Amino acid sequence: QLQLVESGGGLVQPGGSLRLSCADSRFTLDYYAIGWFRQAPGKEREGVSCISSTDGSTYYATSVKGRFTISRDNAKKTVYLQMNSLKPEDTAVYYCAADPFYGLRSCRAEDYDIWGQGTQVTVSS
Repeated sequence: QLQLVESGGGLVQPGGSLRLSCADSRFTLDYYAIGWFRQAPGKEREGVSCISSTDGSTYYATSVKGRFTISRDNAKKTVYLQMNSLKPEDTAVYYCAADPFYGLRSCRAEDYDIWGQGTQVTVSS
């Protein structure tokens, strides 16, 4: 069973960039689709970007398409979320989650079983 840990959050000005990382404490992420989700105060948890367990297939929410990029390293130890052109409305706690599915079935929170602790991203001047 995975124990996911997110890192890379922080405070950044509008228009700036951050790179979030997601990794397990012991194992690679080969057999899991990995998703990035976010939750802002008073709002529902939102699927931001997800990547397949089997290939490079990806999904992006309309609100982040063209600004964010999800990727998996060659060893499948770490999944990244590169966030560029950040906006104040991107402010949220960002969570990494895993789905034990062969491929990529969705980027909906209800399909993901294993969750990290979250990392705060704040976009403000």
